[in-house]
Amino acid sequence: MQWKKIFYAIVLTSPLAASAQGPRINSDGKRLAMLESSERAESNNNKVNAQKAHMDSMMAAKALPFTMNGNGKVISGTPASEVKSKNTNVADNRKAQELPPAAASVKPIAKEEPRLAALRPSERVYEANDKFKAVPLAGETDYYGNMNGYMVNYVKNYMGHFSQRLISINGRSECFTTIDRVLKQYSIPKELKYLAVIESALLQNARSPVGAVGYWQFMESTARLMGLTVNGRRDERKDLTRSTQAAAKYLSYLYDQLDDWLLVVAAYNSGPRPVVNAMKRTGKDDFWSIKSYLPKETQNHVLAFVATATIMERLNHFLLPGMPANFDWALLNSNRGEAAAKDKKFAHPLLSKFSEEEVKKMAMVRIKTPLDLELVAATLSIDRRMLGKWNYDYFDFLDTYKAGNTYNFRIPKEKLDAFIEKKDYLERASANMQL
Repeated sequence: MQWKKIFYAIVLTSPLAASAQGPRINSDGKRLAMLESSERAESNNNKVNAQKAHMDSMMAAKALPFTMNGNGKVISGTPASEVKSKNTNVADNRKAQELPPAAASVKPIAKEEPRLAALRPSERVYEANDKFKAVPLAGETDYYGNMNGYMVNYVKNYMGHFSQRLISINGRSECFTTIDRVLKQYSIPKELKYLAVIESALLQNARSPVGAVGYWQFMESTARLMGLTVNGRRDERKDLTRSTQAAAKYLSYLYDQLDDWLLVVAAYNSGPRPVVNAMKRTGKDDFWSIKSYLPKETQNHVLAFVATATIMERLNHFLLPGMPANFDWALLNSNRGEAAAKDKKFAHPLLSKFSEEEVKKMAMVRIKTPLDLELVAATLSIDRRMLGKWNYDYFDFLDTYKAGNTYNFRIPKEKLDAFIEKKDYLERASANMQL
């Protein structure tokens, strides 16, 4: 009937007919708006062809060397050369099509190189810090030297085995917010938060076979030395803020002694003594030189930390979709140049004597009970970093402390009288912090 022909003609040329196809998805997993012609085409077939050609041209400009489904998962990998070849064929086919007047008036889209940003690691963001050097991530050739290839390959394998675990860690971002805030207060580099990831997976009630508890896996004795309350009624190792404050103090003390973050991570796992002994045995002050002299668990702990920090800081955007098959791992490599030059190591106090100038300014007092360095520094107005470096072996004393042991505590000569006057107070206050 005549009215049916008119009805179908209206429906086929309506914009609703085009939108009924549903949203289109580009290679980034984002919706693309449906194209509308400025004029109605003479027939629906020509209109659909024009839209398809224009859409293909847009996709050619945004093409990536891998494709993703609507959920953001990589579903196939295509070499960049093939992507370019397919885009060229699309452009050639478009010229051969008979386009409606409106579409024919559209200027051809300029050719663009495939967008490779999604295939690159995130740039490393360095935060200025006058107290501590940066944490070395995998790929930083100025730090790792000829071990860089080994470290990058370790990260690659680690991501393949533990990506699902790291994805679940990403869901606990509220923990990272608290940890970042506390570490910043102590000027500890933000990358040290990933030490808590490999210690406890950010689980409050985590407990190790040897009795370490909480987010930062403190043993009871070390927790008390760092000012945490641990008794039958309360265990602050399970308090995220308080335990992170204790971890920040402990990390800063270990850094004063070891002057290298990978050595600090090793000492956090094994205790300072095995690391110090390995340094004295080899005469070296870097992780790779003493690695074989450390417990196997400690070696793996350090490597897992570097891998976790590198993935979470620079490869995080690949966790959910998965690593593309054609990812170039050499893109992790970088050399900080001038920034690295500022981190140049000087003679380590464990391997050399103090300078003549330091010895002239130094006084030693014998102590029989552990003192809290933060408390001493605040009470006597001494620079905490200097106090820690002068007493670089202090944790050897704490780690093996027994009643009757003594330690030659180094302080500035100008503070000697104040220290003697405040000694009783410092001993009582430090002991109360360890209850």
